[in-house]
Amino acid sequence: MKVNPTYNTKETLLALYNKPLLELVFEAATIHRQFHNPREVQMSSLLSIKTGGCSEDCGYCPQAARYSTDVEAHKLMTVDSVIEQAKNAKANGSSRLCMGAAWREVRDNKDFDNVIEMVQAVNNLEMEVCCTLGMMNEDQAKRLKNAGLFAYNHNLDTSKEFYGDVISTREYEERLETIDNARKAGITVCSGGIIGMGEAVEDRIGLLMSYMEMETPPNSIPINALVAVEGTPLEDQKPIEQWEMIRMVAVTRIAFPESVVRLSAGRTKMNMEAQALCFMAGAGSIFAGDKLLTTPNPDFNEDKEMFEILGLIPKAAFAEGEQPVSNPDPIVDARKKKEAERAEQLLAAKQAGFEPRKVTTVEN
Repeated sequence: MKVNPTYNTKETLLALYNKPLLELVFEAATIHRQFHNPREVQMSSLLSIKTGGCSEDCGYCPQAARYSTDVEAHKLMTVDSVIEQAKNAKANGSSRLCMGAAWREVRDNKDFDNVIEMVQAVNNLEMEVCCTLGMMNEDQAKRLKNAGLFAYNHNLDTSKEFYGDVISTREYEERLETIDNARKAGITVCSGGIIGMGEAVEDRIGLLMSYMEMETPPNSIPINALVAVEGTPLEDQKPIEQWEMIRMVAVTRIAFPESVVRLSAGRTKMNMEAQALCFMAGAGSIFAGDKLLTTPNPDFNEDKEMFEILGLIPKAAFAEGEQPVSNPDPIVDARKKKEAERAEQLLAAKQAGFEPRKVTTVEN
């Protein structure tokens, strides 16, 4: 049951959302136990492989180039650095690595070739690999799938009606198209939203209805609370009450019984009791590590202690599907071959006594 037929309209979902909280949590917990092991929670890590300088105007994001925030722009990480970070995350209990790049869209260039290598390398560590790289076309999705990508994250963020109040540089339909491209390539979809941006409850329901209307809803639905960052248009938004996160997690669990509901950004504002209610209500994943791209998050040791107290078990990788196979990428292999040939030519020229011509400039 990918979609709960009892709550497949705005009216029924809204009525569900407004149920007394404990009744709502009990209903969500009951459904959660029918489709998932209630003790298992996946520990995932989120790594910003390219930070800042994004051309988008998402009102919540400190990585937008047009906003003055404390985020420093950094170029794409090296493949070796990503491998090192992935190994550290795995050693600390993470079974999934999500790599995020502050791009509006994927471009067919050397940076994307390097991302392909990152996907291959992390998948070979037997970790689930998720990427969030902005918009992508069908061919790019196929390359990622061929490299061994397990999931693609592309959030709708909010309802179609409220979307224009938060973002103007990308259309809602473009987000839906990217999700469709991932599906066509055989990549599992991770897509959710952010609450606390000034939206009405009806907009939270509208977000879920967008997934209801899909032929196949997302395999994973992350629920984020806005982390207001100084310098962004939403910097003055009042933090939402933790009860709102619990309520949103519960409604999402009930509406999409088979999907993994991911308790994502905003956990630093929640005490352990509130997080425990989220797990009871159906949250099956958290991001571990002290940073989510550019915003704070509880560190590994805090989460390990919480798991011990609550009796939670870290979910193993690929519990929701088989590990993809990482195949050679013809474009990457051709580039590496060309680079190797060029290196050999330069070495042969140097051994023959030829030196690169030095260019000097004269200052005026």
